[in-house]
Order: sequence, then structure tokens, then C-alpha cells
Amino acid sequence: MAHKAKTLPHPSGLLAWLFRLPIWFYQIGLGALLGGRFVLIHHIGRKTGLPRQAVVEVVHHHRDSDTYLVCAAYGPHTQWYQNLVAHPEVRIQVGRRKMVARAEALSPQAGAQEWVEFTRRTGAGRIYARFLGYEVDGTQEDFRQMGEMMLFVALHVLNERTDTKNASKEA
Repeated sequence: MAHKAKTLPHPSGLLAWLFRLPIWFYQIGLGALLGGRFVLIHHIGRKTGLPRQAVVEVVHHHRDSDTYLVCAAYGPHTQWYQNLVAHPEVRIQVGRRKMVARAEALSPQAGAQEWVEFTRRTGAGRIYARFLGYEVDGTQEDFRQMGEMMLFVALHVLNERTDTKNASKEA
């Protein structure tokens, strides 16, 4: 049975700096190097109302609905997750593609199904489980249980950004 073996501390110091490094890649025009594996999310702070940015790994891109699925690996206290719940209208960038999107938190059951499919596609379920502090036996049922404990967000693309000149100043 899958269970959370340890709670991950939020990144600090050098690790926090490394996690923010991909934001700089996007800011200097090198976001395309990250390909479709990561998404830059421009969002609004729920307390301050100020523009914020986060780069998050894409769990899956549903091409038919143009929806990017991401996971809040650090749980409900993840700042960008809380901000998206409070202000779901966001701008995102994947590679060179800039879009306006609406964030939607997935149900635990929908998140679990996405997680099972992700682990099946990548074959890296045990590695991710260990990194995220879970203990699993590697079965689909265990990955389903793990996915039910995680927080997933669907970023539904509303339209493409064509005015890249002002895109970084708006949130």
C-alpha cells in the first residue's frame, strides 16, 4: 500500500536557487531548451496581488484539449498551487509557445488516473515516488493510491499569445 514516508521540506538555499534557475532560462529567451517538459507559469500572488512565476514539470500534455497537467509536489502549501487556486487565470509558456490558460485543480481520482498513466508512460514511477517521499511497491494500485494523495492542476489553454512584446509585463 502506498504511503507518504516523509514530508519534503520546501526547498531553501542552494536547492531553492537551482529550482528557480529555469525561470531565468525563460527570461533570457532560452526556454525552448527545456522543450515541452516544463511550463513557466505567470500567476498572481493570492496575498500580495503581485505577479509571480514558477517553472513546473509537465506530467502530461493532452493535445486534443490543449491542456497541460502539472503536480504540486510539495503538497497543499506549495505557493504557486495556492495562488492558482485563488487566481486561476494565468499565462503559461512551454518552450517558445506562449499562452493564456485557466487553472483547474483535479479531483483525487482524476489525479490518480493521470499519475498511473504517467508512471506507465515513463517507467520512472519508483524514482519519482522516492524523490517525493512516498513508499510504493510498484503496482498500478500503489501508484493510483499515491496519485490520490498528490495535487494535480490542469492548465487549460484558452488562446495563444501573439503579442510577445507585452506578454512578460501582464499577468
